[in-house]
Amino acid sequence: ATDPLSPQEHGLDFQRLLDASAYKERYRQDMIRWGEEKRHADPGFFCRTAVEGAAQPVWVSSGDVWGAHGARGTVADGPPVQVVSDTRRLSDVEWFRDVYGDTVQTVRVVATEETRKRRSWVFVAGVDDAESECGLDHGVAFDWVITNDGDERSLDEQLELLLQSLRGRL
Repeated sequence: ATDPLSPQEHGLDFQRLLDASAYKERYRQDMIRWGEEKRHADPGFFCRTAVEGAAQPVWVSSGDVWGAHGARGTVADGPPVQVVSDTRRLSDVEWFRDVYGDTVQTVRVVATEETRKRRSWVFVAGVDDAESECGLDHGVAFDWVITNDGDERSLDEQLELLLQSLRGRL
């Protein structure tokens, strides 16, 4: 069964809704409104959906990240780690912390406004200043803040530290 405002029922291209195109922008405010209605009725709706809909767990091994079926036939040695990207509200973070406790690690990826503009981002009032875009700008003490301003070496170093920390927690 599809949701009343699902892309399929409205003839929308789900893949195009995931990118930063004008196509997505055309439907963005409707998607935000629909999401707010869902959250108002059930604050954990999207969090549960993300966890239940996870196609596969990810295992963190001694030197690599592996998919559910391993890589080249090798099974990883660590327990599964669920990666949930793109939480947008304090209530999302609180839900994961309530359900999973101290195992939750929050990671915020940041880029300067200048970098974002170089990547074709343009501020849209009523969208980019809505809770769906900036709901985590205040009130969350992130465990990790990763800067992604185009310096590949710096990004790799930050991600390696994060992975080392995660491996150490397993």
